[in-house]
Amino acid sequence: MKRQLIPYNQNLKQLARNLRNDSTLGEVLLWKELRNKQMCGFDFHRQKPLLNYIVDFYCYELGLIIEIDGHYHDHEEQDKLDTVRETELAVYDLTILRFTEMEVRKDMANVLRTIEKHVVEHTIDP
Repeated sequence: MKRQLIPYNQNLKQLARNLRNDSTLGEVLLWKELRNKQMCGFDFHRQKPLLNYIVDFYCYELGLIIEIDGHYHDHEEQDKLDTVRETELAVYDLTILRFTEMEVRKDMANVLRTIEKHVVEHTIDP
């Protein structure tokens, strides 16, 4: 996939840096599995600014965003905000995979299997 430049709010750069240094346990654990092209050779970035958002993990080659939802995602208002965010990001043909913090902490094998399944399904030539 040709690299698509997605605009982002420059004011989010420092916040993204701060978030990288203050990651949740789930983010740290998943990053250990995604960094250094460990997921089928694809390059993932963490706490990446896209549009007016910061996504947890992003692979531009796959157009894939991975989000880890913490306890604050248990609210209806957050669901509405997530829907708006997903709609805006979908304009750039980005796919979002969501996992809960507990899924990543307690069931990493299935999280990785789900990500790998998505990668394989979206990289096989017809």
